[in-house]
Amino acid sequence: MTTDPVALLRRYHAALNDYDEETVKAMFAADAIYVSPGVKGRIAGRDAIIAAFTAYFAEYPDQAAIDEVVTRVAPDAVKSVWKLEATARSTGQRVTRRGTQTVTFNGDGLIAHVEVTDA
Repeated sequence: MTTDPVALLRRYHAALNDYDEETVKAMFAADAIYVSPGVKGRIAGRDAIIAAFTAYFAEYPDQAAIDEVVTRVAPDAVKSVWKLEATARSTGQRVTRRGTQTVTFNGDGLIAHVEVTDA
């Protein structure tokens, strides 16, 4: 991979914070996998991932996530330690989460796999 995965991760996280659906969708491989306790398991495929994100951001439109540490862990993978805050639209409840996220990119620089763990 010739593209810096740290730069790709930062671009991905910026697009998530603004929830630019088209930009985020274009960053995922068609056969990507997303694993997170926030989605209660595993989502397979770009379209299913984007559908889950769209539902999530409809409920938490003000999400603000911050990368506290970003480390390249392989030529094609980056790990981020993050925190986020958001407000549930349906209840007004404020949510705070912390965790790690490892993102692996394919040879085309698209997201192939995301693994999220809560702290």
